[in-house]
Amino acid sequence: MPGKAAPVAEAAPAGETRFAEHAPEGRLTAQRGLYAGPAPIVSKDLYAEIVQGNALRERGSVSLEPSAKVTGNTYFGRFPASYWQRWTTAAQVQVEAVVSGDGLLSMGASDVLGDARVVDAEAVAGAKGRKVVLTGVLDKFYDGGALWLDLETEGGQSLRVEQVRWTVDAPEKIRPTAVTICTMNRADDCLKNLQALAADVSSLDTLDAIYVADQGTDLVESREGFEQVAKDLGDKLHYIKQPNLGGAGGFTRGLYEVAGHTATEHANVLFMDDDVLLEPDLVVRMTAFSNRSADPVIVGGQMLNLLHPNQLHVGAEYARLNTLEPGQPVQHSLSTADLLGVDEETGAPNRQERRLDAGYNGWWSCLIPYEVVKAIGYPLPFFFQWDDAEYSYRAREYGFPTVTLPGAGVWHADFHWKDWDEWHRYFNLRNSIITAALHSPFNLNLLSRVLLAQLVRYLLGMQYGLSATLIKAVEDFLEGPEVLRDGGVAAMKEIRRIRDQYPETKRHRATDVPGIASNDIGIINSAPRPSMQRLVLIKRVLDRVLGRSRFGLGAVPIDEAHWWHIALFETAVVTDASQEGVRVRTYDKVKMFDLAKRGAKVINRLRKEGAGVQEQYKRAMPELTSRDNWKRLYEL
Repeated sequence: MPGKAAPVAEAAPAGETRFAEHAPEGRLTAQRGLYAGPAPIVSKDLYAEIVQGNALRERGSVSLEPSAKVTGNTYFGRFPASYWQRWTTAAQVQVEAVVSGDGLLSMGASDVLGDARVVDAEAVAGAKGRKVVLTGVLDKFYDGGALWLDLETEGGQSLRVEQVRWTVDAPEKIRPTAVTICTMNRADDCLKNLQALAADVSSLDTLDAIYVADQGTDLVESREGFEQVAKDLGDKLHYIKQPNLGGAGGFTRGLYEVAGHTATEHANVLFMDDDVLLEPDLVVRMTAFSNRSADPVIVGGQMLNLLHPNQLHVGAEYARLNTLEPGQPVQHSLSTADLLGVDEETGAPNRQERRLDAGYNGWWSCLIPYEVVKAIGYPLPFFFQWDDAEYSYRAREYGFPTVTLPGAGVWHADFHWKDWDEWHRYFNLRNSIITAALHSPFNLNLLSRVLLAQLVRYLLGMQYGLSATLIKAVEDFLEGPEVLRDGGVAAMKEIRRIRDQYPETKRHRATDVPGIASNDIGIINSAPRPSMQRLVLIKRVLDRVLGRSRFGLGAVPIDEAHWWHIALFETAVVTDASQEGVRVRTYDKVKMFDLAKRGAKVINRLRKEGAGVQEQYKRAMPELTSRDNWKRLYEL
């Protein structure tokens, strides 16, 4: 276990307290029943599906015509009963609705295999604004399963259902919650999410504050709508301008502020990215779950792909720390799954029935109880990349697991549309090695082989800037914890300077590639993955050393830009993962040999010196994650 975290500063002086637990008013809303999404690009079928007949689905209501059926057995319609049974002290849940007309309301349930049953139902006739309550006991869902609301009319009947909410018995005290949004030069995106929260704030009764850590030069407050949203949110909004300290510095500011302005250790900080399409009910679902958790846990929201709004990124994930592999789907997890489609192997709908244990959760939406901060300190000043994983793995060592809650989702830019060959790869590599040093066996022989294999692939793929990025990341890890002293500002500038020296790191329009006529660039497709990769690798290395190429020039689609294919070219024009341009990779024997020598040397240093550097990071942890260190970084 790493060194104990430095204690977190106590609450602000009397009279300055913003956060305090408060008594509940009635039952606790665990989630709302919604029938349409927050934007037109979102399919209503993610909220409720019309199984039969016709129905009008609106955000807060649904109206069924005669002989119609609407099911809530959908991504946002389901209540994650298995997670509530496992992690909370709630014994039962109620779904209540205001109903007008005639029809049948039934509470459906599933088990770990997805088999459906009905646990409660009520028929209504001639209802006019009548409140209907159905009850489900949280007792048969330990390994998996969910609850949902089904609605049905017969011939001659019509039914309107509104104000649907799932409720549990409230705790004695409600934990105060602050949302923290980290933003940098995404003023319009950030403003949209503030407006979404402001429009829904009356429903978000467990939300006590919203912090915006603005680290950019194009400020959110400069936008025309900011003054109005500030007025709408009132004293809940706290807008802070600070130096650019990356995602880690932006999100940590919320933890820092809450820690300084709470009279209780029972509080939540909900991290949220600035560029997400927000489902505001996420706040309701995550805060309610935290309020009823038996013990403090990190509660993560799921990510849906913004360019493909029906796709779930992953049900729950973990990292293979010693081999530097984040984003691994846990066993039985959905991964890049069409939530409106079916599993190709089983033919069953893509619904996550089985309860999963997460290793960590991305900070696109993630709730951290203040008890965790008091016990383990603040995040490491990583700038960004791996800060979320490191914090969750550190928390687990202190007894705080991470729970990724189904149905609590936001839409975030699809990861596979972001090119790997970017400056942020430096932080990904450097921070992953630090995280492995702190929370894994740190097998240096294995790690060295992993890094050497990456370097060889990059060099064969004529990604010289990416090779230099890897070398710099390992060099800076070996510098020890002092490299984190400024929060990553100098490293960001330096890696951009280094990468600027390599032409293939720059993106061009396909019709405007320097020195190459557009009509000369034809597609040359890749052969299948070699069955004997080691032999092919040796052959490609020999060809490169001897300066032999099969193709002089050609275009390569991004999904075929494998090392064994790119190594056949003198010049390869490779599509950027964003699909907005191309990169030109040109063979350079001098650069290849130079980078190979430097890379081999620094990886050998890592193998020999890594254990000693690991101890340095462990010793530095309490200071690096202390409130005083972040106060210094924030220049307060």
